Amino acid sequence: MWTRPDTGDAPISYPVPTFAASKGIFESILFSQWAEIRPTKVEICSPIVYHHYHTNYTGPLRKAKIIPHGTFQLLATVLVDVCYRLYAVPMSSPQGYDMHGNLGRQKKGTTNGAHAYQAIFNRRLQRGRCYYTPFLGWKEFVPNYVGPFRSKTTVCEDLNFTIPSMLYTCFPEGQSSAWCPQFLQKAKVEKGVLSYAQ
Repeated sequence: MWTRPDTGDAPISYPVPTFAASKGIFESILFSQWAEIRPTKVEICSPIVYHHYHTNYTGPLRKAKIIPHGTFQLLATVLVDVCYRLYAVPMSSPQGYDMHGNLGRQKKGTTNGAHAYQAIFNRRLQRGRCYYTPFLGWKEFVPNYVGPFRSKTTVCEDLNFTIPSMLYTCFPEGQSSAWCPQFLQKAKVEKGVLSYAQ
């Protein structure tokens, strides 16, 4: 469920994960103060199939007049049977070194947060370990596989479409930035691939 913010209280999913959602999946495997992960593209590896989803909501965002009556039903249009291949690059994060007073070590080349991130990330992926459980937009939607690319997974090259406006991220400067939503305009999926750098 990659929620489109323009769809209100009956949310509809984008057909592909947003930049922020892809970043969250990578950070669910490994979160590091020493590196910033930057998703670059996503490949769609299964047909896009939408499904209506109904769930009862009992959380704190209910209106006061509804709380005595219990729950209300949340309606959503979600994707089913999704399969994606995600790509990203790690970059050393100066904020992490600032927090710990070790910026000089990074400048001298004795510490490389991006290289360390990639090595630890790949090791965790091989072992099936994670920082927290990865999820597909909403926390109740957990994937049945997160790991190295499988040879039988292929890109759906017949998918070509444009998303008029797509949420990119709500925190543009990464871990330490304030909330400031940004959007990709006319995001193009070409031969089943969405590049976040458009």
